Amino acid sequence: MYRFIDIVSIDVMSIAGYHLVRKPREEGTVGAGTQREVRLDGGELRYRDVGTGPVLVFVHGILANGTLWRDVVERLSGKFRCIVPDLPLGGHSVPMLPDADMSPLGVARMVAGLIETLNLRDVTLVGNDTGGAICQIVVSDRPERVGRLVLTNCDAYEAFFPAPLRPFQYLARLFGTRFVDFLAWVLGARFAQRALFKTVAIRHIEESTLDAYAGRLRQDPDIRRDLARFLGQVSSRYTLRAAQSFPRFDRPVLIAWGDKDMFFSPRLALRLQHDFPDARLEAVVGSRAFVPEDDPGQLARLIEEFFGEATRGPGDGLREGVFSGD
Repeated sequence: MYRFIDIVSIDVMSIAGYHLVRKPREEGTVGAGTQREVRLDGGELRYRDVGTGPVLVFVHGILANGTLWRDVVERLSGKFRCIVPDLPLGGHSVPMLPDADMSPLGVARMVAGLIETLNLRDVTLVGNDTGGAICQIVVSDRPERVGRLVLTNCDAYEAFFPAPLRPFQYLARLFGTRFVDFLAWVLGARFAQRALFKTVAIRHIEESTLDAYAGRLRQDPDIRRDLARFLGQVSSRYTLRAAQSFPRFDRPVLIAWGDKDMFFSPRLALRLQHDFPDARLEAVVGSRAFVPEDDPGQLARLIEEFFGEATRGPGDGLREGVFSGD
């Protein structure tokens, strides 16, 4: 059913100063490591494979790709094996097949298919934004190979999407690819890209990263088709159904939540922490939704600490006063 194709092999250890020197990145990539493709039922999925050690699988959201995790992976790849896919959510470079299942469940099964194809076990899923919702669906639908879960600011429960972003799903249902064509046209302007990403990241995002996020969406109608099909199927029924399984997910969960988010309420973080039996909640001070952009150092430190701690009992991760729930 699955096969993977080794595209480019790079000996990370032979790249002088890999953790210190930033080099120009290929569009939609993390910047170093082994770039591969895995062939799933719905088409080919590109990913990067960086480092050795316990396995982290990083899951981004819409209008982004694996580039989102670049600075986190730089900090963690010395101790962890980092698998960073480019999911078909608008920032990907290889379109899926026209009949691919582009529902949230379908994309979650792509993540699970990647994990199964690589024969990975005891994986830690790390999700942000829409990718956090995808991770929740994975641990509900295919939890067998998941040993830990890390959620940063993300969709959950009734907020898939949160109210300010619901026009994206409604317009995609009404107009399909015509809406995404218009969105891509708007994002052809640099000021529009900056305005959009300023709502999710306080930190200044460099132009090469903006190009990685939006370039293929502007250039390839099949990429826009994939995104339109996903947006049109976004629904809180997926996240509400996944939430029913949270009390049965007894493995450790880290919730690292930016406290300056314009879209994802702290109430979501508190509910997630309450519903997972073994969950720890940490505030990432001064960060909006794109925590990997705003504070990759803090996120990397929290993930390292997460691995260094003994499993907490129910409720031990509660941090009184971290969030008021407003």
